Amino acid sequence: MKVLMISTDRSILITGSEAHARMLEYGALVEELHIIIFSRGQDAQEHAGNVFLYPTNSKNKLKYIFDAVRIAKTISHFDIVTTQDSFETGLAGWLIAQRNNTALQLQIHADFLSPYFARESLLNRIRVLIAKFLLPRASGIRVVSERIKNSLKAKSYKLQAEPTVLPIFVDTEQLKNAPVTLDLHKKHSQFDFIIFMASRLTKEKNIPLAIEAFAEAVRKHPRMGLVIVGDGPERKNLEREIAVRILQSNVVLKRWEGLMASCYKTADVFLLTSNYEGYGRTVVEAQACGLPVVMTDVGVAGDFIVNKENGLVVPVGDAHALADAIVRVKEKKAALKARVFHQEKSEYLRAYRRAWEACGSRD
Repeated sequence: MKVLMISTDRSILITGSEAHARMLEYGALVEELHIIIFSRGQDAQEHAGNVFLYPTNSKNKLKYIFDAVRIAKTISHFDIVTTQDSFETGLAGWLIAQRNNTALQLQIHADFLSPYFARESLLNRIRVLIAKFLLPRASGIRVVSERIKNSLKAKSYKLQAEPTVLPIFVDTEQLKNAPVTLDLHKKHSQFDFIIFMASRLTKEKNIPLAIEAFAEAVRKHPRMGLVIVGDGPERKNLEREIAVRILQSNVVLKRWEGLMASCYKTADVFLLTSNYEGYGRTVVEAQACGLPVVMTDVGVAGDFIVNKENGLVVPVGDAHALADAIVRVKEKKAALKARVFHQEKSEYLRAYRRAWEACGSRD
C-alpha cells in the first residue's frame, strides 16, 4: 500500500522532531508514504527510507492547495490520500483523489461542529462549509474522540462510512515512569496550591477565562498560584490581562520546557479552559501523572474525564463555575481519582494501518 498524506505540520521537516519520528513510524506500516506539507519558504524535498517529504514552498497561503495538487502530479502512484483535516488539506486531498481515482481519508482533529468554532472567525465559518462538502465524499473518516463522532452522527451528512475513533497516541507509561526533576512547589514556594496549565496561547484555548476564574478563586485563597506553560500569539494579551487584574504575584507565564511530566506530578490540579477541543492531549497526560483535572465541557470531557470521578467538568465560558471547581479541589471537597488510559504503541499503529486499509477497501 502506498499512501499520500497532506499536512500543515512543518515540524515534520525537522529531523529529530516528534512529528518527524511519528511519520517514520507511519512509513513502516506501508510500502511508501509520501507527505506534502503546506509551507512557505525554500525547504528542500527529502526522504528517509520509504518516507518522502514534499514542502509546497508556496508564495502565500492562498497557493497551498494549488501547489499541493501540482506536487501530487509528480508522484507516480498512491492508493490512498489521507489529509490532516477536512478543511484546506482536505480540499487539496479531494482534488488529488478525484484526479487519480483513489480513496480519500479525512482526519478530524478539531471539533469544528462546536458553535464556538464558527464564531471564532470568518475563516472558520468557511472551513465548516468546506467540511460539509467534503465529508460525504470521503471513503473513510478518522476522528480523535467520541465527541466528534457523535457530533457528526447528529448531523444530516450522508457519510459513505462510519467514522473511526482513533485518539491521539499518548505514551502514558513513559509519563507515569518519568522521574521528577523539577518540583513546582519548591520552585514556587510562595504558593500553597498550584494550578497548572499547558497550552498553546491561542484564542480557542480561552486562557483569559482561566485568569478570570483564578482571580475569583484567589480572593478566597490568596496563596494559590497559577502556572501557565505555553507560547503563541495571545501572549501579550495575557500579560496585559494579568497586569490589569494585579495578579503578577500569583500567575506565572512561562514558555514551553521539556519537563512536562515533572510539572504534572508536582502541581495540585490541571486546568483546561478551551472553547472547543477535538481531543485534549494534555488532559490525558495530566491524568497519566496522577493529576486531577478541572476542565470545560470539550474534547474528552464526558468520555475519558467523567465529572466528579476523575475530574470536574464545567460549561464552556463559565468563569464562576471554574472558580468554584478549583476551590472545591483546593478545599478537598471533591474526591477525584486520576484515570490512566494505556495503549501499546504497536497496537495503536496497527489500528492506524487498519483505518487506511478499510478506507481503500471501500473505494
